[in-house]
Amino acid sequence: MDKTEKLKQIKEEVVNLKRSPLYSQRIKNGVFPVIGEGSHDAKVMFIGEAPGAREAATGRPFCGSAGKVLDWCLEKSGIEREEVYITNILKDRPPKNRDPLPEEIEVYSPFLDRQIRIISPEIIVCLGRFSSEYILSKFGLEKELAPISTLRGRVFTAKTDYGNIKIIPMLHPAVGVYNPSKKDSLVGDFAVVKNNLSLA
Repeated sequence: MDKTEKLKQIKEEVVNLKRSPLYSQRIKNGVFPVIGEGSHDAKVMFIGEAPGAREAATGRPFCGSAGKVLDWCLEKSGIEREEVYITNILKDRPPKNRDPLPEEIEVYSPFLDRQIRIISPEIIVCLGRFSSEYILSKFGLEKELAPISTLRGRVFTAKTDYGNIKIIPMLHPAVGVYNPSKKDSLVGDFAVVKNNLSLA
């Protein structure tokens, strides 16, 4: 089965994920799960925490206001959105955009784990605290856990079953929506991604 087929299978499973605590909310609101989008051969994978209202309405990740900041940062750092893969830990929107709950992360994270294995990125960019905590712990780097303000822009190396990868935590692009003065420091973090991409 090729990558596209495997990713399609994940989508079908998430669409029918009745055991998810967020499934009934999705059906009631008539919205979509947000699986991920981008190149299936991406060297860089961006992982956020959960879809927002606009994302759930369209089924596309990072297409709302935080997505505009993400696009702006990608453009400024010379990274094409079409060449990366973008997803979240949670594939359904939590009510009122609240933080993901541990039991929700438990239900959805196996899908993310499979996406990582299928796409086999060389760099994983963790957008925000929840993504950073999950990915660093998943790859045995729990000792490195710290506030996102400390972790951001640092480069960690981890082993996977397909080779070594780099993990780069950064602030969530939503920070640039609430505090536009932070956009320049966000771009600085994206420059770290770009530099490591050219070394990859």
